[in-house]
Amino acid sequence: MTMTYREAIRSALRDALASDSRVFLMGEDVGRYGGAFAVSMGLLEEFGPDRIRDTPLSESAFVGAGIGAALGGLRPIVEVMTVNFSLLALDQIVNNAATLRYMSGGQFSVPLVVRMATGGGRQLAAQHAHSLEGWYAHIPGIRVLAPATVADARGMLLAALHEPDPVFLFEHATLYPLEGEVEPEAPVPIDGAAVRRQGSDVTAITYGGSLAKTLEAAERLGADGVSLEVVDLRSLRPLDLDTVLGSVRKTHRAVVVDEGWRTGSLAAEVSAQLMERGFDLLDWPVQRVCSAEVPMPYAKHLEDAALPGAERIVAAVREML
Repeated sequence: MTMTYREAIRSALRDALASDSRVFLMGEDVGRYGGAFAVSMGLLEEFGPDRIRDTPLSESAFVGAGIGAALGGLRPIVEVMTVNFSLLALDQIVNNAATLRYMSGGQFSVPLVVRMATGGGRQLAAQHAHSLEGWYAHIPGIRVLAPATVADARGMLLAALHEPDPVFLFEHATLYPLEGEVEPEAPVPIDGAAVRRQGSDVTAITYGGSLAKTLEAAERLGADGVSLEVVDLRSLRPLDLDTVLGSVRKTHRAVVVDEGWRTGSLAAEVSAQLMERGFDLLDWPVQRVCSAEVPMPYAKHLEDAALPGAERIVAAVREML
C-alpha cells in the first residue's frame, strides 16, 4: 500500500499500541496537538491519555521517565521534538540509558525507543536544523537508526520495540511528506545497510535525508555514462561495513554523503573504517560531502548552500574520475 513517511510511523505506533499493553508514547505535544510533525494525530482519541502522554518541556525529565518506565517492564516510545533539543537529555542518555545493562552486570535492560526529527532544509535556523545523529553513534550501549524510506520508517520502529536495549530513531524532518510503498507484514532488518542503486564506477555511502539527494546525483551522473552505486547505511550504530566493502570491492572508489559537519562526522568514521579494512580496494582517496561548518543559516539560499546537495555530490564523483 502507498502511504507517507509520517503515516508509516503512525501506522507502526498504532499497531504497537494495539498489540502490546506495555507500549505507550510520551513527549511534547504528542497528544492533543497530534505531534509537532502530526505523526501521532488521532492516537490520543484512540488510546487515551494513559497511553499517549503529553509531557512538560523538559527533555531530561521525560527521557529519564522513559528510562525508568523501561526498567519497570514497560515499552516506552519517547518522542523528542528535534535533535537539537535532545542535547538537554544527554546526561540521561549517556550516563543512564546506555550504561545500566553494563553497570548492573547484565541484570537490568532498558528497552526504550527514542524518536526524534533531525536535519535541515526547512528554514528553521540553527536551533532546529542540525544533523547530530553521528554524535549518538559514538555512544556504546545504544542502537542508532536512520530510516530513509517509508517502508523503513514503519518497519524499523516496529523492530526497535523488540530490542532489549535502547534504540534511537532519527527521522529526517523533510521526509515526513514522502510517499512510498509499504508491505505491512514484511519484516525490516535494523542491523544492515541496503544497496539502493546498483553501479560500477563509484560507491556513494549515505543515510537518512541525504539518500534522495544521492539518488538524484546518481541519475545526473548516469545521463553522462557514470555509474554510481548508492548504499544506504540505515543503521549508524552498529555500522554494516561489510555491505559497504562489498560495494567498494566492485567500484574501487567511495564518497560518503553526510549532513553532519565534516569535522568529527559519521562520514569521518566511515572513511576511517574504509581505510582500515579496505585500503587495498581503493583507487582514490575516500571523499566526503558534508554540511558547511557553520550554524545552519535561516535564509533559503544560504541553507541550500550549507547542506550537501546533488550538485556537490556530482562534483565530488567527477573529481574522482
